[in-house]
Amino acid sequence: MEATPHTVSLERIAALRAAFDRGVLRDPAVRARHLRRLADALERLEGDVLEAMRHDMGKPPMEAYIAEVGVLGEELRHAAQAVGRWAAPRPVPTPLKLQVSSSTIHPGPLGVVLIVAPWNYPLLLVLAPLAAALAAGNCAVLKPSEDAPRTAALVERLVREAGLEELVHVVHGAGHAVLPPLLDAVRFDHVFFTGSAAVGARIAAQCAPKLVPVTLELGGKSPAIVDRSAHLPGAVRRIAWSKFFNAGQTCVSTDHVLVHADRYEDFLEAFAQQVERMFGPDPQRSPDLARIVNDRRWQVLRGHLDHGRVHLGGGHDRATRYIAPTVLTDVPLDSPPMREEIFGPLLPVLPWRDRDELAALTARNPEPLSAYLFARDTGLERWFTQELPFGGGCINDTMVHFGNAQLPFGGVGRSGLGRYHGRAGFDRFSNLKGVMHSNDRLDPGVRYAPYRPWQLKVLRWLFR
Repeated sequence: MEATPHTVSLERIAALRAAFDRGVLRDPAVRARHLRRLADALERLEGDVLEAMRHDMGKPPMEAYIAEVGVLGEELRHAAQAVGRWAAPRPVPTPLKLQVSSSTIHPGPLGVVLIVAPWNYPLLLVLAPLAAALAAGNCAVLKPSEDAPRTAALVERLVREAGLEELVHVVHGAGHAVLPPLLDAVRFDHVFFTGSAAVGARIAAQCAPKLVPVTLELGGKSPAIVDRSAHLPGAVRRIAWSKFFNAGQTCVSTDHVLVHADRYEDFLEAFAQQVERMFGPDPQRSPDLARIVNDRRWQVLRGHLDHGRVHLGGGHDRATRYIAPTVLTDVPLDSPPMREEIFGPLLPVLPWRDRDELAALTARNPEPLSAYLFARDTGLERWFTQELPFGGGCINDTMVHFGNAQLPFGGVGRSGLGRYHGRAGFDRFSNLKGVMHSNDRLDPGVRYAPYRPWQLKVLRWLFR
């Protein structure tokens, strides 16, 4: 079963607005029930979901479960359990100058939101934002990726199985054909986009005249930094896992590695051994390596092989969209593999000798979505966490920060705008209303005219 292109139903979207206005999601207990139903539907259809992803891009079932089904189920159940607490009024302190009053944050839903998902994680990156949107009390229009058609069909089926048709409308078709007229026709209360920076910029520009807020989950060239103090076997194993998971088609994948010159040769040797342990002497025959999503992306990656020196791998087959796990060395810094997000199983490895050179290398591709440091040097850890701009990351690991619902996830600057996951996602899809409740009998007169000198003296003291 594959999704078939069809026009957007403005009537369905109007029905979502009517359902929202009726308050069908006003009660947090109702939101929790819908989230649990969606989690239960995902569990029932797990086999079909894994098969759809295998068909769409050759994704190994283990990878599909770890990064999509498992993480998503956890996110849905966590939101269902926590939504009552998240939605409750949040008392905050009131300064002395504003007494006698109490201050509270009241989370409220936004309305009808649009969620646009990419092809690389075609289930997780549409339904995890939906979990946050439903928890916050919103109705939603979902646009799954047309490049993963079977998974897109499963998204719609999951919505039906969970009984969410009154709250969620799924639209299909090519993004360039569907999204511009949809954004022209409907004023959404929020647009949540995951994908390339170029498309994200166009969506933000189209939303701006209507003052529609956006969340942009983009990407960037996420580096892994290996210091001479690093535990090399662990660094190699975890970097290789992140680089070749889903054939490198992951927004938080290691894009390139910056290795201290003292460990450079050892890193390359250990990395080659690790790749063989993971995928055997002929990775093309391994069932554990995904394929490139389409021919256009395959050709881009094939072109990257012409820059620098192929130290490991380099094999490719256009008919099956196969690119071997590959290490590139001596890659020119101004070449496409070092200027563009690679998004494939090609890994440039560059040496560095001192902190200044490392800072210069990271500055060439600023504000990545993620960054990773392998070190046992507390000074370097401090530089990494306090001075290097990136959206999120790990020390002595890769990618696993994405799986913690307690950590907000998102980019910075060119890698994105806004955070989600767990409570951060709930807040992203909420109107956090600040309300002050004042005593209607006690009323200090210091703020009222006619103004006298003593009032200014009192105010100066209160504002200290």
